[in-house]
Amino acid sequence: MKSRRIAIRHPHKKEPVLWVIDSEQWPRALLRAELIERGYDPYGFISISDALDSLSQRAWEKPQAIILELRGQNLTNKSVEAIGKSRIPTVVLGGAPELIDPLIKKEKWDVVLKRPVSLGKIVDVVQQIISKRRKAA
Repeated sequence: MKSRRIAIRHPHKKEPVLWVIDSEQWPRALLRAELIERGYDPYGFISISDALDSLSQRAWEKPQAIILELRGQNLTNKSVEAIGKSRIPTVVLGGAPELIDPLIKKEKWDVVLKRPVSLGKIVDVVQQIISKRRKAA
C-alpha cells in the first residue's frame, strides 16, 4: 500500500514566513523543502534585488527571517545596506571568496555560515532565531 503524506495545519496558527534568496534553483528548492517540512512558510527569490523589490512594494508578507546565499548575487552597497536596514534577521551563507568581500564584512549579520554547511544546520539556526524572536515578543 502506498504511503500518503497529509499536511495538517492548525486553522488559526500561521507558519512563520521566511525568505530564501539563492541564485541557484536546486539549492533554493531543497532548502525551501526542508523549511516546509519543519513548519515554515518559505518564499524563494533568485536575487537580492527581487526580494528588496517585493519588500518595498509589500507584494509579499514581511519575513521573520531571511536566508541569503551570497554565491551568484550581484552585491552592491545599496542592496547590502538595504538588507541590513530592514531589521529582518538575516542568515548569510557563503564560501571564503564571498565572505571576505568588504561589502559583506562591513555589515553586521545575525548569523554567518561558511560553506559547506548542511540544510539541517541552516534550518536549526533559523529555528533558534525564530524562537528568540517569539520569546522577545
